[in-house]
Amino acid sequence: MGLLRGLARTAAIAGTATAVSNRVSRRQAGRWAAKEQQADEAQQAPDPQQQQQYAQQPPQYAQQQYAPPPAAPSTNDMLEQLQKLGELKKAGVLTEAEFQAQKAKILAA
Repeated sequence: MGLLRGLARTAAIAGTATAVSNRVSRRQAGRWAAKEQQADEAQQAPDPQQQQQYAQQPPQYAQQQYAPPPAAPSTNDMLEQLQKLGELKKAGVLTEAEFQAQKAKILAA
């Protein structure tokens, strides 16, 4: 009878230990899941202080300054370009058609 009692006692202890171990594992898993969920929620919805900071800061693209369009060439610049163009034609570098095309571009600007 002593042997049977020892086996029953060992089985009861082992069963209790397994039940407790499973309970602890489930509790820990639940805590970890709750922490992960809180972290996900915090990541998705910024806190009110962060929202105020974002609202106070203008967007970055609004801070960029765009350069004004280039000014039209002055009369002096146009005259210089036409003189250089005439010199190139006299030197034989440009044909009459090329000269007229470049002249039209300069005068159109």
